[in-house]
Amino acid sequence: MQNFEFHNPTKIIFGNETIGRLAELVPSDARVLILYGGNSARKNGTLDEVRSALGSRFMQEFGGIEPNPSYETLMQAVEYIRTEKLDYLLAVGGGSVIDGTKFVAAAVNFSGDAWNILLNHGRNIDSALPFGTVLTLPATGSEMNCGSVVTRRETHTKLAFMNTHVFPQFSILDPAKTYTLPTRQIANGVIDAFVHITEQYLTYPVGGMVQDRFAEGLLQTLVEIGPKALATPEDADARANLMWTATLALNGLIGAGVPHDWATHMIGHELTAAYNIDHARTLAIVLPALLHEQRNQKHDKLLQYGQRVWGINSGSEDARITATIEATRDFFERMGTPTRLSDYDLGNEAIDLVIKQLEAHGMTQLGEHGDVTPEVSRRILTTAI
Repeated sequence: MQNFEFHNPTKIIFGNETIGRLAELVPSDARVLILYGGNSARKNGTLDEVRSALGSRFMQEFGGIEPNPSYETLMQAVEYIRTEKLDYLLAVGGGSVIDGTKFVAAAVNFSGDAWNILLNHGRNIDSALPFGTVLTLPATGSEMNCGSVVTRRETHTKLAFMNTHVFPQFSILDPAKTYTLPTRQIANGVIDAFVHITEQYLTYPVGGMVQDRFAEGLLQTLVEIGPKALATPEDADARANLMWTATLALNGLIGAGVPHDWATHMIGHELTAAYNIDHARTLAIVLPALLHEQRNQKHDKLLQYGQRVWGINSGSEDARITATIEATRDFFERMGTPTRLSDYDLGNEAIDLVIKQLEAHGMTQLGEHGDVTPEVSRRILTTAI
């Protein structure tokens, strides 16, 4: 296991009817901006609960943050905050709203063109407005990490950044808020969390026994509860475990002291930016094809994954690896998520565009070994057709 430091200052408040805790979590003299996405938070009463909990605090609202938060929309929020002299942010929604809030928090006092935050992957952030979150969609883990992904619509550019200044101060996780979510969003959340785990686990052995078993337990949990969460929306245990698993999938614990991949995410980001495919669906397209292409580099961990998560123990090593990859694809399909580019009417022309964008964004040495070159990415996407 490699040397590591672990730091996560986010306070988690987990359980039903916990939104009222905002009264003690948000400073009484804060000038608050509530950020949210579409109308679901309004329709299901979550925004009303938030307002009630904030009481007499000065508060304003900013809605319309997209499923893939756009730089253009977020900069409108930045200007609004500056004009109204607001000093505390509250994200109410899923990972996209929280990601967008992180960017806004960093951009308000940033000197110069805020797009440079993305171009420098957050290394140039030296302060941010304080913020908390009320999570309504379990998926990205953004409620307990310091990462964010933002899309610039005019250039079809989707970039990520990380900085410790944008850890949420707190996150409220109420599983009951997920009961009315569309099945597509639940499926996306399961797959997003699943691939977050594999990006930190399916690499090569470094003796990280605790991280391996932790990751495998989370994967087994998703395999077990994913279909239940789709079939029985108000299964309280399934929704609670899904929400907590998605948070743990990307809060830094399972990735501490072990190598990471993230090639699936980087390739998937380009598919989302170019064709507006749901983020999780791009992951379901890319991951099985990437595992096939990287089966030699990931040989030992693929065998371990197949045995411990899927119970694949018989046959030659090559046959077991193939069966493991297909079990992964089948799980995504059972979650109602297509796993081929052709399912989205995309072919070689999409591959050419994605490779061009990967090169333009410097994504030319991806993966845990830095060996996923544009040529390898092309083979992955060709396999994904």
